[in-house]
Amino acid sequence: MSFDGSTIHELAYELNNELAGGKINKIAQPENEELQLTIKANGKNHRLLISSNASLPLIYLTDNRKESPITAPNFCMVLRKYIGNGTIKTVTQIDFERVIKLEIEHLDDLRDMCTKFLYVEIMGKHSNIIFTDSDNVIIDAIKHISFATSSVREVLPGREYFIPAQEDKINPLVVSKYEFIDTISKPTKVSKAIYGSFMGISPFIAVNICNEAGIDADVSIESLTD
Repeated sequence: MSFDGSTIHELAYELNNELAGGKINKIAQPENEELQLTIKANGKNHRLLISSNASLPLIYLTDNRKESPITAPNFCMVLRKYIGNGTIKTVTQIDFERVIKLEIEHLDDLRDMCTKFLYVEIMGKHSNIIFTDSDNVIIDAIKHISFATSSVREVLPGREYFIPAQEDKINPLVVSKYEFIDTISKPTKVSKAIYGSFMGISPFIAVNICNEAGIDADVSIESLTD
């Protein structure tokens, strides 16, 4: 299954139903690019496995417990310090991007309530797990990315967190019927006009949208009537 925006949308919805209000009891980093959170929610323990591996980025609930290294990596230690006993308030998708955001509340050293965000980016070779404060300033990330590696965005402690913009692509959840029609009115086939115009939609999903609408995905937009 392709992890496009529509898949992430449904996944975030299901994870929010399962984990919202849950307390983080344990944080482990079984692999260099992998996290496992144990969360008590709705009267049971859940294990949330998050992988930012470039070849197989994933986020899912599992019953399996993975062994952790004796010495925890630095990113794991940072998370334990800040949110080791935190509460997951919400699990949401950012716009229609392949990004899931965990909003976590915790008590600081002065026993004041604070908010932190854990961003899970399911973006193929660009996948990452990024931890920020309430102002979206990066505290740490499972992968550090400098401008020497990427000219688009640095992912380093102290930098502002943002998602690189998708050029000329629109969030399909916020357009009207007439904006949709105007946006896809270009000289190309219908399915390509859809996935080329809207963020988070893969070619596979675009073809299925056409099938549900009873339209041939390969015909030209120009051949369709209003």
